[in-house]
This record gives sequence, C-alpha cells and structure tokens, in this order.
Amino acid sequence: MSELALPLRLAVVGAGPVGLSLALHAARALPHARISLFDSRAATQDVAADPRTLALSLGSVQLLQRLGAWDAERAQAITEVHVSQQAPSLGGLLVDTFGEPEVRISAAEERVPLLGAVLSYGAIVAPLQAAWLTACEREPGRLQPCFGATVRALKPLANGVEVDAGIVDTFDLVVVAEGGIYTGEAAASVAKPARPPLRHDYGQHAWVGTVQLANARAGVAYERFTRHGPAALLPLKDGRAALVWCVNAEDDPVLELNDTQRLAVLNTLFHPEVGPLTAVSPLKCFQLGLVAERTLTQGRTVRIGNAAQTLHPVAGQGLNLGLRDGFELVQALARSSDVPGVLRKLEWQRAPDRWAMIAATDFLARSFTWKLPGAGAARGLGLAALQALKPVKSALARQMMYGSR
Repeated sequence: MSELALPLRLAVVGAGPVGLSLALHAARALPHARISLFDSRAATQDVAADPRTLALSLGSVQLLQRLGAWDAERAQAITEVHVSQQAPSLGGLLVDTFGEPEVRISAAEERVPLLGAVLSYGAIVAPLQAAWLTACEREPGRLQPCFGATVRALKPLANGVEVDAGIVDTFDLVVVAEGGIYTGEAAASVAKPARPPLRHDYGQHAWVGTVQLANARAGVAYERFTRHGPAALLPLKDGRAALVWCVNAEDDPVLELNDTQRLAVLNTLFHPEVGPLTAVSPLKCFQLGLVAERTLTQGRTVRIGNAAQTLHPVAGQGLNLGLRDGFELVQALARSSDVPGVLRKLEWQRAPDRWAMIAATDFLARSFTWKLPGAGAARGLGLAALQALKPVKSALARQMMYGSR
C-alpha cells in the first residue's frame, strides 16, 4: 500500500488556543486522520481560571463558533476601536485648531456585528479543551489526548517525524504550537530551526493589569500613542478594562510608582473621551521584543502561533495570526494528501498575511524608539489621513478582522 493511501498521522505539540483549535478542526476536517495532542499539563488542571486577557478578531471568534468552543457569556464584544495620539503630536497650534489626530473604526460602519471580542485565556482554552476531550471520547482509536506528556525531542525522518514524549512514536506531520513570551534570549524548543530567527529587542516593557472606569462605554477599545509608547484599554464587563501600558525599559517611568501614583499617571495619558480611571490592579511587567522564524516548515515539522512568531502587542494580533496559521494548514490538508506538497504551498500561501502583520507591528513598535525630530508628528499625520480616507480605513479594519486574503 502506498504512503498516500495510509491515514495521516498528525501530532500537535501544545494545548493552548492555537494547538487545541487546530486539533479540533483537524478532527472534523480530516475524518480519517489519526491525531495526537501533546501537552505537559494535566488534563485535570483548571485552565478555566487563567485570568490573562486576550483580544480576538472577528475571524477568530467565527472560527471558535464554528468549532463549538465559543463562550459568549464570558466574552465582551468590541464594537468600536478608537486610536489617538497624545498631544503634542502636530504642534500645539494645530492640535488646538483641529483636535488630536484619531482614527475610529466601528462595527456598524463596517457592517459587521462586532470587530472582535475580549476574554480571558481560560475562557478561550476551557471550551476548546472540553470539545477536544469530548471528540476523543467519541473516537478513542483515532484521537489521542496526551496530557501530562512533555515532548522532549523531535527527530526528522525521511517521511515523517519521530516524537519522544517518554514513549517514542512516529508521525507523518508534527505541528509545534507551543510558545511563550519574549524573554530576550533564545528560547529552548523541541523544533530546532535550520536558520536563526529574526530577533529584535524593542527596549520596552509592557505593564498589564486591569483598571476601573467611571464612565465606561461598553464595547469600545482604546489605543493611545504616547511619547513613551502605546497604551491600550480593552473593554471588559462591569465597567472594567484590561490595560496594556508600554514604556521605555531603560528609563521605566512606571517601575518605582505605587498603585496610587500609577493611577494618577494613567489619568493623564488617555483621550478625554475615556473619562476618569478610578482604580488600577497590581500590574505585571513583561519585556517586549520580536522573534520571527524565517520559515514555518522544516522537513515535516510546522511551527504556528507563538512557536513561529512573538509580536509586539501594539496591534493585538499575535493570537489571531496563529489561529489563521492553523486553520489554513488544516484546510490545505483537507484538499490534498500530499503532505510535502501541502507544506511547500503553506509557506508561500501564509507569507503575505504573516509578514504583513510582522512588518506592521514591528514598524509601529520601532517608531516609538526613534529619536528623529517630528517622528510623533508624522505618526499623528498618518492617523489623521487614515481617518479621512475611508476606503483605506475600511481595508485596514478588514485586515485586522480577517487577515490578508
């Protein structure tokens, strides 16, 4: 019997949102494939309690709905995005005359029910894991939930990959979907790239937590360009918002402040429309940088999500990009059983979406480190022009919702 006549043996490494969604989608779209999902955590671990906040695009929301893994009760819809720049950006006189430069994108204007949604990591992973475990119970011979199994090594073979997770097994294709935050150092990985990834330390810290708003507008996400870096408020329920506050790492203006002082500073940063911030939670600090693998594939191993790229949070698109990577891979496998051919096509098919997002977030992140006179003014002019050019603004909104198509 030829290799192509045999059922595909697929291993997914990492049971985060990207790995779980890929495994669940593959279980449905590839009915004859044998799929194993590996993760070092136990299946009994309470992932639903993980409070980390994530923003999903409309396309990602639709994917989770299609998989039957969308928890609408715990999600806060984003119906408007307001991007502005803190004065002085075009010079005091122009700001007084024309107001601060801003861009407003609304779901109503784009004729969609929502632009995206905000919810916790646990609210994304728990329904996906429950759906995956239910599928495994229905087809125990075909779908294998390998929780509590750490993948120690991957060994490329002529027509597959050997996976060492305590017990050694062989697969036709391995998808590595586990990754972490930027650390400034090369992260250990079971999938060693042929060439070093693109890396850049932005010299910035991200302070994350939640704030309470006195006059919260439901469903509105705010992004503010300040002289230190971008700051964002993502809407949550009960008048709260998730905060991402990016500042210079060498001279961090947040580090030595207490919560009261941080709240006072935050009340000077955002657009007046936001209104008073009345409370701030303890904040956690993360180093920011770019890591981008030069290729998604190596032999019969594929990297997606944070295993392929770690992005600056300025556009909030890292998870969405990973979900699209996984979706497109499964769709390609559903169309063809030629695994090497699928992987060759995947590389160039995903390139426009992947590299456009990497380039856009990298450009914005680096622009806050430029010492050139007028850099802030140029960014402000760009915002004003984008708001005026409605077709361009709409195209950008579609890019953020669905990626490059």
